[in-house]
Amino acid sequence: MRVIGLMSGTSYDAIDAAAAELSFEGDQLLLQPLGMLSRPYSSELRDALAAALPPASTSLEAVTRLDTGIGQAFAEVAVQAVEQLCGGHADLIVSHGQTVFHWVDEGVVRGTLQIGQPAWIAEATGTAVVSDLRSRDVAAGGQGAPLVSLFDTLWLRGRGGTPVALNLGGIANITVVPAVDEPVAFDTGPANALIDAVVGELTAGRLAFDADGLMAGRGTIHPELFARLMAEPYYARPAPKSTGKELFHLSYLAERMQGLPEIAPDDVVATVTALTARTVADAVKAYGGTEVIAAGGGIRNPALMHRLGWELGDLPLLSTDELGLPSAAKEAYAFAVLGFLTVHGLAGTVPSCTGARHASVLGSITPGRGPLPLTAAATFPASLRLT
Repeated sequence: MRVIGLMSGTSYDAIDAAAAELSFEGDQLLLQPLGMLSRPYSSELRDALAAALPPASTSLEAVTRLDTGIGQAFAEVAVQAVEQLCGGHADLIVSHGQTVFHWVDEGVVRGTLQIGQPAWIAEATGTAVVSDLRSRDVAAGGQGAPLVSLFDTLWLRGRGGTPVALNLGGIANITVVPAVDEPVAFDTGPANALIDAVVGELTAGRLAFDADGLMAGRGTIHPELFARLMAEPYYARPAPKSTGKELFHLSYLAERMQGLPEIAPDDVVATVTALTARTVADAVKAYGGTEVIAAGGGIRNPALMHRLGWELGDLPLLSTDELGLPSAAKEAYAFAVLGFLTVHGLAGTVPSCTGARHASVLGSITPGRGPLPLTAAATFPASLRLT
């Protein structure tokens, strides 16, 4: 089955599309990457989205307009992916949409909202769409995140030792895949969320992110600010757990800077970069990780990766590219796999990773112009292999 995964992360900078040929072979799920593409949000849509996200207030009118605008933007990328990556035909499209709120109440996820109306994608492509992948896990008592944990578990199981998959998006998350025990996954804290926010603020919007880690590389970690940031109670909470920009945003940082003397911009960026590296490394070590395999936009920040490598010490730090999976498209490929499992009636979650009462078949299906691509699978795959 030819499947396209669509993804826009918590950094909401672009829509990524990844196409794959997916099939079963015995107890293995085979994934043949067909390519990826990425298209930035328009400046108008990105600005409207930023204005509606927490801690800002918004209106139902604004949410409706965003749901339509983002759905149309996803549809445009889907059309391009069908033509350029799939030769004009895809069997299924899987859209994660854009997360706008992740409702966490004392560690319990009460709800999660991803917008980008999938009907626009189905109408533009004529292809069935699986969307709203997180809500079913939340309804089953889970965190609804990190959903890439199933992909990570299938892919890394049997690798030896205790490999840890790391995603450095707006929020950082890990999946720990031990040889014997059940896998564990959770959000470790901010990755690019605070870095991007502070860079945008301190450069008056001239820069949207710390390109090539230049600001962090020039700066020095501010000890008092670093200590205040590390005191965040979230880091001490047991897994499974999840978080988002509802907690880690610019006002959050400003509150922790109150009473401190003025800090040079490069030093602020260096400090929040070090925060990401330390909280990731602490989480990896707490669960006995023997290697870290990283993906996400954060791996393109040399200052962050250098600091993370220093914090990890002797533990190897690799990228998924080194194992044959394009790091920029990993999440899009992961959601393609989840949607593929959905139309085969197979669960897309690992309860030990999300904290749900049981594994669940994920998502809602929006029909295309032809028959629904529903096919029952005999057994759940034991592993995932790239071909």
